[in-house]
Parts: sequence; structure tokens; C-alpha cells
Amino acid sequence: MKSIYKLIFVIGLFQLTSCINDLNVSPIDPNVSGGDNVYNSVKDYKEGLAKIYASIALTGQQGPSGMPDIEGDEGFYNYLRLYWNLQELSTDEAVISWNDQTIKDFCWHTWSATDVFLGAMHSRIMYTVAIANEYIRATQKSEEPEVKRFEAEARFIRALAYSHGMDMFGPMPFVTEANLPGAFFPERITREELFSYVESELIEIQGLLGEPRFEYGRADKAVASMLLAKIYLNAEVYIGEAKYTECLTALQTVLNAGYYIPNQYMNNFVADNHTSPEMIFPMIYDGIKTQSFGGTMYLVLSQIGGSMDAHGMFGVQNAWAGLRTTKALVHKFDLDNDVRALFWSDGQNLEINDVNLFTDGYGVTKFRNRKLNGDISDSNHAEQVDTDFPMYRLADVYLMYAEATLRGGQGGSVSQALDMVNQLRGRANAPLISAGELDLPFLLDERARELFWEGHRRSDLIRFGQFTDGSYNWPWKGKSFEGRSTPAYRNIFPVPAQQLIANPNLKQNPGY
Repeated sequence: MKSIYKLIFVIGLFQLTSCINDLNVSPIDPNVSGGDNVYNSVKDYKEGLAKIYASIALTGQQGPSGMPDIEGDEGFYNYLRLYWNLQELSTDEAVISWNDQTIKDFCWHTWSATDVFLGAMHSRIMYTVAIANEYIRATQKSEEPEVKRFEAEARFIRALAYSHGMDMFGPMPFVTEANLPGAFFPERITREELFSYVESELIEIQGLLGEPRFEYGRADKAVASMLLAKIYLNAEVYIGEAKYTECLTALQTVLNAGYYIPNQYMNNFVADNHTSPEMIFPMIYDGIKTQSFGGTMYLVLSQIGGSMDAHGMFGVQNAWAGLRTTKALVHKFDLDNDVRALFWSDGQNLEINDVNLFTDGYGVTKFRNRKLNGDISDSNHAEQVDTDFPMYRLADVYLMYAEATLRGGQGGSVSQALDMVNQLRGRANAPLISAGELDLPFLLDERARELFWEGHRRSDLIRFGQFTDGSYNWPWKGKSFEGRSTPAYRNIFPVPAQQLIANPNLKQNPGY
């Protein structure tokens, strides 16, 4: 792939529609930088903001494929699909039967710097950063209060992308709106420096963002606080310094934002999950307006295979027969009572003797394109899905609060943490626990039970010291049937080889 930094001009190529979910475009003058001939009204700026959000959900200017942001297979290059694969296939929560290039290396912990999925993820992150930078330069020319809020939202998406880079790759190339488009090699920023930058950005934009829940799917004060709490929870991994008190402080903004736990767990994973009062920040998908071969279409269709009824249960017409889970996750559940045990065993083997065989490993039925009441999705259900991806939801906040409190964060209450955990278990029809049972090992397992397949597991296992050389193994970790430890340097991914070739300021992570 060509250096992603050349794509910094791309936002100047298209004027976008006013709806974040609709990506019809018309060409403009590509020779004018900074949006001088694009942004003439608040409406124009909102149209530009749509593309910033779309960069983490879609793959180009036309769905589900055509006019891609980055040349290549648009299903392959979807931000969410790449992020999910890296965060889930490398853990006990998922395996895949396909032989798409190097995809199984994540299940086996054998990835390398030449891995195409790592290269694509790194490029996707920097593409989002690049178009956010260009948009932010344009918004700085406006004094309209609403445009300033748009600018803060773009800064949030950029911080989100950089936080993903920090989590997965550690050091990253670093560019902001201060780096004007042109031929240059971005400087390398260390993981510690990137942490400070993301932290400062999130703190600075707090007062500029909209009030919590002002519009579904957009970054607001609570969403920014959630990301801030996320990086604080993982601060010992990122910078070697505990910030659990800061995590609890940030979580208070989210806890006071009016979200609540609905009665039904599945409210968060169906075609009308936008109605869930638990949803804090989703990646929005719509079967007509936001079409993709990645995103939640990937999650819904890839989990269907074997004896599953694609239409009757999931509300789609196709089955891609790819994703399953391991016995390590299955064994964490009371299968007879816990409603979160969304597994399919009919015709499936619990043991994974052959990773290539879809019927080896229990299937998962978590994401669906039917509504909560079972009705078929309103839109293009035969080809695309309406299900939004729950990047952040309130259950995660409750479990983060409990963990930060147990890890010594000041301001947390163990009794409140216990109540939060039991609210989640009560909804799931799982037995309530006592204060003596609430400890860190329990919380790691409870996060798996509550949040599996939502993109948290790799980071959780690393934070608990169990991803690579810890005492916990699972089937096919280390390319072993029962699983075995892998080197600790694999707690972060390598800098992709093509990035090293393109930018001499970068250097490889240790061990690779």
C-alpha cells in the first residue's frame, strides 16, 4: 500500500450529504486545501463531519463497495471489521474457519510485520486521522458555535483512532491539523506521548461537545468521558502508571448521563438496538443508507452456518460460516440459566479439532438483524443489516467501575460496585454474588460473559496479564490444540512493514 499520508488531501475531493448515514457525494475543486470552496454554511460543515464518522464504519464513498477510501477489497478494509478481528480472533472468544490470507495467524499468535490485516488496520487509523486533520483545519476558519461543536466531534474521532493505535501498535506516526498537506515524513510518537496527547485532547474538548445523549450516534460529553475512562483503566499497560482514581472520576460523567440498564440483554444486539437506553456510543449501520461488507454485516453473517436458520433467527438470507467460539469461553457460563450464553450447539462440536471446519467450535448467536420483538428488519434485510455496533454501553461502565474500585481507585464504593455487577447478573438470570466473591479474577470472567464479541477481550486479557505469557491458555493459542503461552512482546502488534518502508522515522517494536 502507498503511504497513507498521501490521502490527507482526500477530504478536499468530495462534498458529503447532510445525514451521517448517507454518503452520496459530488466532486469539488481538489486544488483548494482547507475546505475553502466546500464549507460555506453550517450545513456544509455538518456534511463534512459525516465523512469523519463514516471513516470508522464504512469503506468509501459508495456502499457497500465502489469508490473506496483505500484501494483494495472493501470488506477487508473496513475499520470495524479489522479492529474486531485483531481484538477478538487473538483471544479465547473467537476463531475463524476461513483462509483469507493470514487471518488465522491471529488465532495462533503467529502474526508478523508483513501481515496484511495489521497493515490495513494501521492504514485505516491513519486515514481517519488524516481526514479529521483536514476537516479540523477547515472548521478553525468558522466562528459559528455549532461548527465549533463539529470540530470537537472530529477531534474526538481522531482521539479515538489514535487510542486504538496506542492500544494495538504502541508508538505511532503523529500528525495533527498543524501539519499542512505536503511531502514529509511524520514523526514517531511514543506510546507514553500518545497517551498524554489523547488524554489532553479529551479533556480539552469536554466543554465543547454536546450534552449527553443530544443525538444518537454522535460524540458528546459522556462519550468523551467514556474514552477517557478507557485509557485510564489501561494506563498501567500504556504508560506504566496507575490511574484508577482518574478512571472513576471520568466514569461519573457517564453514570450521571441518564443511561440505564434495560430489562433485556438482547436489546443491545438487534436491528432496533438504537432504542436501547444502555447504548453510549455506537457505530451506526442501516441496511439502505450505510451499506458495508464489514461492520455488523460481517458479525451477523459470519456467525451463521451449520444448522442455523439465517432468515428465521437472524433476519438475513445468507450464511458466511466463519466465526465461532472456543470452549474456554463456553465454560465460563451456566448454559442452562445465563441468558448471555448465546451459543449454538446443534450440529457443532465443543472441541475445535480443525480450525478450518465451521462445525468445530460452538456457534454464536449474539448479533441479529431482527428487532427485539422478533420482527424482521425494516430495510434491506436480504443484503445488508440495520444492527448498530455497541462500541460503548453502560454494562461496560459498571464493570469498569467495579474493576477500578477493586484496583484501589479513590472515590469508588465496593458496595456500589457489587450492586452494579449484580444488576447485570440479575438481568442475565445468573445467580447474584456476595461481596466476598467480587474479586479481579471474577471480574475478568464477568467481562467475558457480559461483553464477549464486543471488541474488548484482547485489551482486557493484556490488562490482567493473561494474553500471552500468563497462566491462562485457550484452544489454538500458540498454534497448539490445548493452547500454550506466547512471548510477551506480542502484547502489542508489530509496526507494519510497509509503514517502516514508507516512513524512515518509524522503528519496529521490540521482538519483531
